[in-house]
Amino acid sequence: MSSQPRSALVFGGTGQIGAALLARLRAAGWRIFAVSRQSRQEQEHLHWLRGEFDAMPELPDRVDAIFSTGPLDRFSRWYADARISCPRVVAFGSTSIETKHASVDDGERDLAGRLRDAEARVFATARARDARATLLRPTLVYGAGSDQTLSRIASMARRSGFFVLPANARGRRQPVHVADLAAAAHAVVDAPATHGLAYALPGGETVVYREMVRRTLAALRPTPRLIVLPSPLFAIAVRMARAGGRLQGLTGAAVARMREDLVFDAGPAQRDFGYAPRDFRPDAGMLPP
Repeated sequence: MSSQPRSALVFGGTGQIGAALLARLRAAGWRIFAVSRQSRQEQEHLHWLRGEFDAMPELPDRVDAIFSTGPLDRFSRWYADARISCPRVVAFGSTSIETKHASVDDGERDLAGRLRDAEARVFATARARDARATLLRPTLVYGAGSDQTLSRIASMARRSGFFVLPANARGRRQPVHVADLAAAAHAVVDAPATHGLAYALPGGETVVYREMVRRTLAALRPTPRLIVLPSPLFAIAVRMARAGGRLQGLTGAAVARMREDLVFDAGPAQRDFGYAPRDFRPDAGMLPP
């Protein structure tokens, strides 16, 4: 007699990490309940529930695992008040908890603080319920064409035919593919060593910022030109773009980070659940059309 499939409640299933996770769970035979603000078409093993954290639909009384791939602070507050029975929680945060806690930008410091509080809230709630929680902190996410870094770079370069960087954009990065993050979330469910811990999830290759951008542009057709300017000229170009209503999201802190190393150790994740992310090899299918 066959055993019942495991069940999961998934938040953020329409996002870039969530969509990859849903595909992986379905392939593994899980029975999935996914929450979305919009009506979605039912699929095999996948039942969509229309709602959001502030207006939650009726949920199953019990699931084997809860996965959160969206905003951690909102999930943590819902989880603290939720009544669903679940022994296993896997939630995504961000390495911004470490890279932005001392930022000169007030908004970035606030983000790091909210991530820190949210992680503590998830762990405390899980302990109070005799559940096991694991937090996952991706680095720079790409692969679904909807991220806020490489996809934005690709979109801007497509429109203009070029992309401009300062000459000192030499900080190291570790872009991580959404499919590798989905694999990690699936793997930790059955890894007891991960209970009560948070893991950095970098990509499999470390590249300097300029090389990361160069490979991204090389994946586009026609290939936009990469223009490297001395830092003073780049600063002038940014001021002119802002005056014209462009690049409003490119803060001074974001420019400064281009020359900073944002590098994390994948060793604990490799040791505890076999994390093995791919090298950074973007192609056009991973970027917005």
